[in-house]
Amino acid sequence: MTAQLVVFYILGVATVLSSLGVVLTRNVVHAAFMLLVALLAVAGIFLVAVAEFLALAQILIYGGAVTVVVLFAIMLTRSDDQPRADHRQRGLAMLAGIGVFGLLVLAFVASDVASLGGATGVATDSGTGFENLGLSLFTDWAVPFEMVSLVLLVALIGAIMLARNLEDGE
Repeated sequence: MTAQLVVFYILGVATVLSSLGVVLTRNVVHAAFMLLVALLAVAGIFLVAVAEFLALAQILIYGGAVTVVVLFAIMLTRSDDQPRADHRQRGLAMLAGIGVFGLLVLAFVASDVASLGGATGVATDSGTGFENLGLSLFTDWAVPFEMVSLVLLVALIGAIMLARNLEDGE
């Protein structure tokens, strides 16, 4: 067993445990921080898989921006009311989650991951994968990239408006 495989297993366990923490905790702020840990562990898995750009994007976009937006939304929309304890569909949700997990495990077991070898697809004849990705992101995908930033901005403004209406009593 190589050191790379050991690190992969450690990061995999950290990802699964922190993801369970997101789902099972009752405190929303703790769930947001567990989400951050899960996203950072996934970035570590990308590093082990020699996908440095994906790891950097995972840290900057998901670990940084999305988690900060989630925390802002939580802080701005918190009310003094007690959360509702309506869990009538908890069993159905758990059954659906176990079913999806089982399907993912079956798909992984049925796939032939060993035949991929060490192929990462980073280098091509026309340059590195980073150059191609950057060119594609800012030429072909510039509008969708900006649309995502607008959606996040609208979500943040909506959270501010909701918090403001709750404080004013409207």
